[in-house]
Amino acid sequence: MTTAEPPGAGQRRADEQRLDSLQRLWTPWRLAYVKDPDREVTGCPFCVLPARGPEHDAESLIVHRGASTFVILNAYPYNPGHLMAVPYRHVSEFDGLTIDELHEMSDLCQRAVRALREASGPHAFNIGMNVGSLAGAGIADHIHSHVVPRWGGDTNFMPVVAQTRVLPELLEETYARLVPAFAHAAERSPE
Repeated sequence: MTTAEPPGAGQRRADEQRLDSLQRLWTPWRLAYVKDPDREVTGCPFCVLPARGPEHDAESLIVHRGASTFVILNAYPYNPGHLMAVPYRHVSEFDGLTIDELHEMSDLCQRAVRALREASGPHAFNIGMNVGSLAGAGIADHIHSHVVPRWGGDTNFMPVVAQTRVLPELLEETYARLVPAFAHAAERSPE
């Protein structure tokens, strides 16, 4: 007498095998950074950090301040140099952006690409927004656009797969390289 497998057992085995084939990245430095009480912000970080004033930009990781939008290093980056263009105004929806905010966000994303090319020479970029928590937004109440530099063999936006590597760099080191590159990128803006 044979025992029939419960429904879905074959699929679960296939899923487990696929999960077991993933290369897992161990980054204990990131947990220490995430738990750092000095990095905690009460309220919306995209409102609080720029409100501290330009004299606090280095500690807030603000790379550039525009008229309606600023550029900040992601405190929990996918890769070194992961930048975000964020409107100063607290707005959650893409269609809630003003034309000026939308244009400046786009311009600053383009400028971020130029700055990252100069500062760290990535091979490619992920550029985009996650609008709403169901779309993956970590801070869903304040819209922002990501510019993630990519190198062959690095980690991915999606689940990590075989042949990955971590490109470790302290945020302060990345910030020190990107600020002058961002200023220089403005000079190379296409007209």
